[in-house]
Amino acid sequence: MGFEAVILVGHGGVPSDAPGQLISELKGLEAARRARGAPEMDEREAELDRTIRTWPRTKETDPYKYGLEAVLEELRPRLGERRVIEAYNEFCAPSVEDAIAGLVAEGATHITLLTTMFTRGGSHAEFEIPELVKLACKQYPGVAIEYVWPFDLTRVADFLASHVPPALGSN
Repeated sequence: MGFEAVILVGHGGVPSDAPGQLISELKGLEAARRARGAPEMDEREAELDRTIRTWPRTKETDPYKYGLEAVLEELRPRLGERRVIEAYNEFCAPSVEDAIAGLVAEGATHITLLTTMFTRGGSHAEFEIPELVKLACKQYPGVAIEYVWPFDLTRVADFLASHVPPALGSN
């Protein structure tokens, strides 16, 4: 029997102890591929991507990963019976593609992608994730896959404003 799932997508961060030369080479290969308009990574870029994504991490070397996992733990009880996992656009595992593939293999029938990236204009939230969803829908036609973005800006503003202390002199 199928199940519903949510993937919380974060940007992903470079672990502080990862060699800078590997990151530079990866980003250079990515930039060259995009300039060529090539959709697929070559063997070296894929190897570097895998190396960085699977680099051992601790709270000290990758506080972003542990921060996203803390948000995930707060989100889980709010989403009922849905399975909730994390994924990352870059630098950290699992990738969005791997997270989708894993959920499909486990029997998910409906997958919702939700990102921590609130604002428009970012390449990950506005272009890359929608493209990944489009490809996943073609690859897994029996699974409903949706991306719930962009967010309602009124609700985003309400959320942000709720964290600002009352004005000085207010009762």
